[in-house]
Amino acid sequence: MAGIVNYLSESYNELKNHVTWPTWPEAQRLTVVVAVFSILFALAIWGVDTVFSGVIEQYFEWIKS
Repeated sequence: MAGIVNYLSESYNELKNHVTWPTWPEAQRLTVVVAVFSILFALAIWGVDTVFSGVIEQYFEWIKS
């Protein structure tokens, strides 16, 4: 149990004294950047999935006939 308390204490000390936190405007800007890239990546995955689904459907139609 002492190990967990020591770990939490050292983690808090590290976060409080040794981490450089971004300013509020910088954090907002970076959040927008992450959101935009996440949406673009999701759309790219959706596009590839749609194309592969169509190819597989055509393949099975070709095999069936």
